[in-house]
This record gives sequence, C-alpha cells and structure tokens, in this order.
Amino acid sequence: MAEKKILLGNEAIARGAYEAGVKVSSAYPGTPSTEVSENVVKYDEVYAEWAPNEKVAMEVALGASIAGVRSMCAMKHVGVNVAADPLYTAAYTGVKGGLVLVAADDPGMYSSQNEQDSRMVARAAMVPVVEPSDSAEAKEFMKYAFDLSEKYDTPIILRSTTRLSHSQGLVELQERVEPEDIAYERDAAKFVMMPGNAIKRHLFVEDRLKRMAEDANTMPINKVEYNDLSVGFITSGIPYQYVKEAMPNASVLKLGLVNPLPKKLIEEFASKVDKLYIFEELEPVIEEQVKAWGISKAVGKEIFTVQGEYNAEMIREKVLGEPTDADKPAQVPPRPPILCPGCPHRSVFTVLKKLKIHGAGDIGCYTLGAVAPLSVIDTTICMGASISTLHGMEKAKGKDYIRNWVAVIGDSTFMHTGINSLVNMVYNQSTGTVIILDNSTTGMTGHQDHAATGKTLKGETVPAINIYNLCKSLGIENVYEVDAFNQKELEEVIKRETAREAVSVIITKAPCALLKGVKFPFKCRPVSDKCKKCGACLKPGCPALTKNEDGTISIDETMCNGCGLCMQLCKFSAIEQVKVGE
Repeated sequence: MAEKKILLGNEAIARGAYEAGVKVSSAYPGTPSTEVSENVVKYDEVYAEWAPNEKVAMEVALGASIAGVRSMCAMKHVGVNVAADPLYTAAYTGVKGGLVLVAADDPGMYSSQNEQDSRMVARAAMVPVVEPSDSAEAKEFMKYAFDLSEKYDTPIILRSTTRLSHSQGLVELQERVEPEDIAYERDAAKFVMMPGNAIKRHLFVEDRLKRMAEDANTMPINKVEYNDLSVGFITSGIPYQYVKEAMPNASVLKLGLVNPLPKKLIEEFASKVDKLYIFEELEPVIEEQVKAWGISKAVGKEIFTVQGEYNAEMIREKVLGEPTDADKPAQVPPRPPILCPGCPHRSVFTVLKKLKIHGAGDIGCYTLGAVAPLSVIDTTICMGASISTLHGMEKAKGKDYIRNWVAVIGDSTFMHTGINSLVNMVYNQSTGTVIILDNSTTGMTGHQDHAATGKTLKGETVPAINIYNLCKSLGIENVYEVDAFNQKELEEVIKRETAREAVSVIITKAPCALLKGVKFPFKCRPVSDKCKKCGACLKPGCPALTKNEDGTISIDETMCNGCGLCMQLCKFSAIEQVKVGE
C-alpha cells in the first residue's frame, strides 16, 4: 500500500519533481516559492542549487534540459520578470529533457510589491500553464507537466499561489521514475536563436499551441463535474476549493491547463448550464478568452474583484445574495511589521535618521526602514533598483541633490542584481554612496544562503564571494567595512562618504539576529536611577524596550539580544550590558 503524507503545497511540488525523475533544480528564494527548493534538496538524486537570480536559474534549467535530462527552476511571480528573457526564448527553442518553471503568485500581496498574474506572462511568452488546486494535484500536475513538456517540446509553467504553496493536504507518495537521459545531438536550427532560425521556430510555437489547445479538450487534468445545471462555474487552482465550499451542488469545469484553453470543452460546458460564472483570482485571463469566443453569458469580473485573494464568502455574497461579514476586519490587536530585536539594519537606519539622510531602498527586511519610527527608506521598486534609482537621481538633478541620499541594499540582493547597477554607476561616472547591509544571509525569505555566504543549498562549504574585493575590483577606490552596531564609526563614515564626489561603498557587517549559530552573550538592562526619561533609547523602535508610566524604560530580556544599540544612544549610562546569566 502506498504511503500517504500530509504535505505543504510546496513540499508536494518538490515531491512531484522527485517522482518525475528531475535531475537538476535551480532557484532563487522568494516567498511563496522558497520551500520548493528547500524540499527538493532533500532528495539526493537531484542536484539542487540557489542561483544568484531567477534569470540564471532559468538558464541553468534550460542548459540541463538541452543536455537531455529533466530539470526545473522555481521562483515567485516577480522573479518570473527577471527570468523573462530566457523564458521567452526557451518557448522558441523548446526542450530536450522536460523543463518546468514553478511560478508562485501572491494574491493579496502578503510578501510582494505587486499582484502580478503569471498567466499573463505565460500568454505573452506562449508557454503552457498548468494549475493545481491542492497538494495532491500539486504533486501529480508536476509529474504531468514534465510529460507535457517532452510531448510538445516546450517549457511548462506550473502556477501556484500563496494559499496553495502554504496549505497542507494529503498526498500519496510513489516511487521515483527516472527516464533515460536523452543523448545530445547538435541542433543549431533549434537551439541557436539567430533571426533566421527564430523565425522558423516561431511558426513551430504557434502550431504547438494550436495542437495543445485541441488536445486540451480531452486532457485528464481538465475535469467537468455536472451537477445542478442551473448554475455553472469555470475555475482553476485554489478558487475551485471555494466554489466547492460555497456551492457544492453547482456544476463545475475545473481547468488544470489554463494556457492554452480547451475551447470545445468550454463551449460544451457553457451550453449546458443556465448561468455561467468564471471564478479566477487576479486578472480575467480565462474570462477574456471565453468572451472572445462569443460566450456572452459568462459573468466574471463584473462582480468579482481583480484584487487580492478570493474566498467562499465572495460566492455566497455575489452569486447567492447572502449577507456576509467578509469585508469586516477581524477584531485582533494591531501588529505592525517591525525589525527584530538585535537587527543590524536598525542600527544603520538610526544613524541615517539622525543625519536626515534619505534611502533609496531595495527588496528585503530592510524595507521596514520605510515605516515609523525609522522612516528613512523613501523608495522600494524591485531587486537591485536601489543603486540604479540613486544613479538616476544623480543624473537628473546633479551631485549636490544626492548629498543627503544613499542607496541601501542587502548582501543577497546585491548578489542578485545589485552588482550590475553598481557597475553602471562606475561606468557612467556617477556620484553616490551605496550601503550594503551584509547580514550574511537572505533574511526575508527564511535564511537561505547565497554566493557570498560560503554555503550552498546542499550545505556544502565553498569559497564565498568577497563583497569588499568585488567592489574594489570595479575600480571603486572608496570601499569600507564597518561594524553595523558601531554608531560612532558609522556616523563618521556616512558623513564623509556622502560628501565625496565619487562612487563609494559602505559595507555594514553584522549577522542577522535570527541566524542559526549566532549567539548573543549579552543582555541590556536599564539602570533606573540614572534614567533622565529623555526617550533617546526608544527612538529606533526596538520592540524589547517599553516606556513605563513614570517615563523610565523597561527591557524585556526574553526579547533582548544585547546588541547594545540602546546603550550607545543613552548619554547618561542608564543602560548597561551584562553577560547572559548574570
């Protein structure tokens, strides 16, 4: 009897890759996709790595496919933008071994800067998309996607969402089936995308999509459930679960392949139901195509929002006309996002706040420097944009304009796409100060390693990229490493470098407070009789500190990591550092 386990959607995706015989996996961490790779790496038969960015991950997976093995890459939806260049061309080249890109969208923007719908990208790239609705399907659809990839000579996108990736479901485990490697044969017409070859491959791509669309009418992952014919839903992915919860007796066409769409199947279903609803999160990808085919009775975004996650209450309200409390906020205490106690970013931002310096920010925990009480990050666009944004400001308004600006970027993000931006500053003779917040990890997504940490996804120790030497190699004369918690030195260096008419880099070094293996030998304690109630220690907003009714402060020792920032800010020695246990 096959073993069954309760798995996260991301765990199930990883299991599906394993059972499908995947040999190579490359990814960059990004919520909600991160756990896919963290689970793939547990299978010794699969080579798994963290790439510096999603473009590289896609190219690695394509290279492995060309060599004749099944391969995959995984990323969140905005990572698909970074991978778009090779993805669009991979649609033309096709594959040898099966190739699947796992794209995890984030409806509701729980950890993202936009609500991008990866199905829209896939349509533009002419890449097929499969979309599971639970953990069991996540595993099986992953396996099916590799079969489709090889049958139709195309990369396939398996689309997940936050709700699927981070929900659990019962999954039946099966044995790994590893297909034989495909022998390499030179095929320049297929894999060398110069214009003459690409024109011919474009014709192939168009024909491939037509064949897939026709075959989709009988594919087993597209399922029709005929029940009450007075109302029918066309849906896919997690929204299918909401349909079944709210209206279990409705007829449903559940699409597993959402690009290309099965026209005949949809037309047949639409003809048999009296009322037709298209229930899909984010963009009207299915709806627009269905209505373009002349199925005018379909109702979708006229009543369902294009924003955020869906739920069963939405159907009850919009279709059944039942009153709902879904729009009322839950009565819970407010919990604003805040940097952790002992976070080195807080120390850096405290100095920037004191000096009244604006930060062109980036993607990472340090984005929280935009909110009170620190309020020093003024822009956050995408990975690596901080440095380019600063450069653009300097070219727009001149050197004097950015005297009170710096670019702020983390070590992992710097390795992702910050390096190219820094090269651009040097090449185009910019002026500006870049602060690289080196906390020795990819903190925001759960402490993944990267090229500058000296550890691989498999835990192997490798030579770490030296960020200081890398910056010096670009010809930047003014590169400095500073202890992130040394307030005095930080202030001196930032003052000096923001006044300099050249590119300069300040690397602030201190490990993430939550990083495994990091030990804090001290705690901070208040000395109440010395406290002048000035509140200076409270300004950085460390959650371990609270103000008492009499104006003095308390420090929660269970939260305090003893970083000493509050102690440095107190001019009256009203806070002391003591060894843990004393």
